[in-house]
Amino acid sequence: MKKVEPRILSGFMELLPSDQILFNRMVDTIRTTYEEFGFLPLDTPTIELSEVLLAKAGGETEKQIYRFLKGDTDLSLRFDLTVPLARYVSAHYNDLVFPFKRYQISKVFRGERPQKGRFREFYQCDIDIIGNESLDFIYDAEIPTVIYHLFQKLNLGKFTIRINNRKVLNGFFKSLALEEKATDILRIIDKIEKIGEEAVSQELKELGVEEEAVTKILAFLKIEGTTEEKLEALKNLSEEETFQAGVQELEIVFRALKDFQVDENYYTLDLTIARGLDYYTGTVYETRLDDYPSLGSICSGGRYENLTEYYTDQHLPGIGISIGLTRLFSQLKEVGLISSLENSLSQVLIVPMDKENNGFVLEIANYLRENGIKTDVYYQEKGMKQKMKYADRLGIPYVLIIGENEVQEGKVAFKDLKTGNQELLTKEEVLKQLTK
Repeated sequence: MKKVEPRILSGFMELLPSDQILFNRMVDTIRTTYEEFGFLPLDTPTIELSEVLLAKAGGETEKQIYRFLKGDTDLSLRFDLTVPLARYVSAHYNDLVFPFKRYQISKVFRGERPQKGRFREFYQCDIDIIGNESLDFIYDAEIPTVIYHLFQKLNLGKFTIRINNRKVLNGFFKSLALEEKATDILRIIDKIEKIGEEAVSQELKELGVEEEAVTKILAFLKIEGTTEEKLEALKNLSEEETFQAGVQELEIVFRALKDFQVDENYYTLDLTIARGLDYYTGTVYETRLDDYPSLGSICSGGRYENLTEYYTDQHLPGIGISIGLTRLFSQLKEVGLISSLENSLSQVLIVPMDKENNGFVLEIANYLRENGIKTDVYYQEKGMKQKMKYADRLGIPYVLIIGENEVQEGKVAFKDLKTGNQELLTKEEVLKQLTK
């Protein structure tokens, strides 16, 4: 029989058990943190009707969709979690309680060219808060508060949540009579850290922005000082209505962050943060690791005016943020910021000396599991050397050896593989040793 090479597609990730354990622990930390702030779990279908999923899609996004026919039905794999959320909220509007706070940790799919840090299948960890007709701006401060607590728990070192407001940017461009080019300008200045000030200046001029306006834009982006000083400078910069509304929203957000007791060393007002997506209309965020700027934004998002405009006439503003976990995990592994230390989740391995003792063996295993101890049992008829090697390779710290003598005494031989110490214990004594 001709053998097929066991391989996966480029741009997809699968992990060895030790890395998967580490990945799952990160997911668990993210999930529990989201839930601590009242976010509810949601899991939308991986496959959606193309007509529904692609209602708003176009341009580069639509080119990246995995789309196929099943019979006469036009289907697509979800490319993010926001569009399915919009469809979900529209469909279940009468059943939901607003503000609707949801989280979703799921895989999405994009057929883009795979490269370093880019995947075709990857996990996103999203939170969104959806309002009905309105959504208080204090929620714009709750989102970075969640991220602050989350990244503290993940223990990835110093990070900074960079905050800006699209109204400030749009209003500023309007004051320069550049509102028709605002979207293109935003896309250019969003790249300033990647390509530098000179390249941004050149791209703005190629867009048709006059040199005087380019100078004002670059000066605006370089406003310095404390958060309070920056806000004061913005207040005096322009009286344009949209601009001033954005400044007021920023004031609310930064005041609330203090009330949320977020350490001010972990967030800043950064006027260069634009977020390229067109649907952001207010507060925007990007989070970066201070010691690893090459990783770029590890968590980003913002406020949008109407999540569901393609599905319903209901006005449902929202705010959300997303972590691309697959990309982040691979990058953190590469720079050595996280490492896999476990090959097994089991705390103890039970080694029966012969199958005649299986009744007592399983009694011990069931007792430990019922008391919260992750327990593995080695059933293979191998020599003691192979059984110990199994435990050692998986990093299981303790072994319970059960032979005829142990069964007669109603005890087990409890062996600590790190110290080599072995003693005869009852199951209650074993539990005490494993939980102390």
